[in-house]
Amino acid sequence: MSEKLDLNEIRQEITLLDQDLLALFAKRRALTLNVAKSKVQQIRPIRDQQREQELLIRLIKHGKTLGLDAHYVTSVFQTIIEDSVLNQQAYLQTLANPDIQVPTVSVAFLGDKGSYSYLASRRAEKIIESGCQNFSDILNQVESGQVDYGMLPIENTSSGSINEVYDLLQHTNLFIVGEITQPIEHCLLTSVNTSLAKIKTIYAHGQPFAQCSNFLDKQTDIRIEYCDSTADAMARVADLQDETTAVIGSEEGGHLYQLHALEQSIANQTENHSRFILVARKAVDVAEQIPAKTAIILSTGQKAGALVECLLVLKDKGINMCKLESRPIQGRPWEEMFYIDVEANLNSFALQEAINDITPHTNFIKVLGCYPIEHISPTSVPSSEL
Repeated sequence: MSEKLDLNEIRQEITLLDQDLLALFAKRRALTLNVAKSKVQQIRPIRDQQREQELLIRLIKHGKTLGLDAHYVTSVFQTIIEDSVLNQQAYLQTLANPDIQVPTVSVAFLGDKGSYSYLASRRAEKIIESGCQNFSDILNQVESGQVDYGMLPIENTSSGSINEVYDLLQHTNLFIVGEITQPIEHCLLTSVNTSLAKIKTIYAHGQPFAQCSNFLDKQTDIRIEYCDSTADAMARVADLQDETTAVIGSEEGGHLYQLHALEQSIANQTENHSRFILVARKAVDVAEQIPAKTAIILSTGQKAGALVECLLVLKDKGINMCKLESRPIQGRPWEEMFYIDVEANLNSFALQEAINDITPHTNFIKVLGCYPIEHISPTSVPSSEL
């Protein structure tokens, strides 16, 4: 007869193993921080992807001897490596900007609690919230010193660039100091139990409407009500307590207004993300070891080929351009302001040279900011090793 297994004993053993794992994770994290400290004097890139790949291959091979799946080992250690990189980046940025490290910061964002900008701002630690009715108010609060930072959505994977924000950046003295990518999970939310057939009015900000157009096109006899923010739309539906009204927003944000999801995942694209920029009165320095982006705005007038000449300079310097956006210049018909994001540190010799070479081709050029790249690309492993 087989021995009877005691479920409680098994669970207790698993709990003890989990505690051991956490202690080992913490010990490993402390060691990687020492790696960052060793790179302070030697200006070496924070990532060595060849070493990361060799590490993953070695772990996969050892994991197989223990009966562990290669994809499982890869997934776990890619997460550990990402945490290590972010931890080292935070340490190096603290050294590079010692005067702006404060325990609590104030952040202005569009709308009130529950908006997507609010959810993105919550990813910063220890913040004092300041909701605003429009993008101009956000910039004004930061410029006047009422808050430390402003959170602005700049583009979405479904609806594209947010032109109003680009237009405002032409006239601000603020600097971009960071970026945050927020998953956008649109739901149709209601304040009372109802059915989709009963909905006659849907409230939402303009961006969610654009991002859910396929779902909305399938509905009949529904009136669209545009609101200043998703939070404003949620508040209206919560106040109405009407079975014929609904709002497009996140389920997480809806909980703050006692709303529940009538329909989930209604966006045109299942992978729907918005990129936010963080703006401040003072620029930040990005440690040379950290992968960085630099945002530049420039105008070239109407001279043929001027923009191409600027872009060729970037190509010749080996600088990758990851974003190019054009917006009309108010009061100057047919002239454009170009917004360019490049993957380069402003303090690098290559980018400094590039800006100097680009300037003669422009009527106006300004650096909007340099900041660490948010996304940590996982190191890949050859399929032959999996």
